[in-house]
Amino acid sequence: MIGALCVLLALLVQVMLVNRLSLPAGGAPDLVLLAVIGAALMRGAVPGATLGFVAGLLVDIAPPGAHLVGQYAFVLALVGYVAGRGAGGPVTTVVLCVLVAPLLAAGVSLLIGDARVTMSTLTEEVPVTVVYTLLVSPIVIWLTTRSAQPRYST
Repeated sequence: MIGALCVLLALLVQVMLVNRLSLPAGGAPDLVLLAVIGAALMRGAVPGATLGFVAGLLVDIAPPGAHLVGQYAFVLALVGYVAGRGAGGPVTTVVLCVLVAPLLAAGVSLLIGDARVTMSTLTEEVPVTVVYTLLVSPIVIWLTTRSAQPRYST
């Protein structure tokens, strides 16, 4: 439940604030991706995949939804599963998922014939998004995993 709230909060901040910022090189960090990774690290592979799928559907229908519904849901479900497996430790898992997610999204777009994905997208926009996402990842992952930990009262 807490992981879902973190993902919903990340989606709201992404849509209402981050996507409106004009950052250098035209990219923006993907807070929803990081929230899914953080929740999956705490909960495991199946809850991570489920949360990733639901978060992806929300991203797909959130403005400006210019792609097919289910496209990002597929990507985030796979990322949630991989992050939930956590092979290689948390830092390696976060870096791997942040690197793979935009490439997987671009690959899915190419498979369905999305004309907006070009070689310049892969060489100019994806690296900027990856760098911004990696820069904010310690904060978002820490907040997500911190809120997902059980609280004990003494």
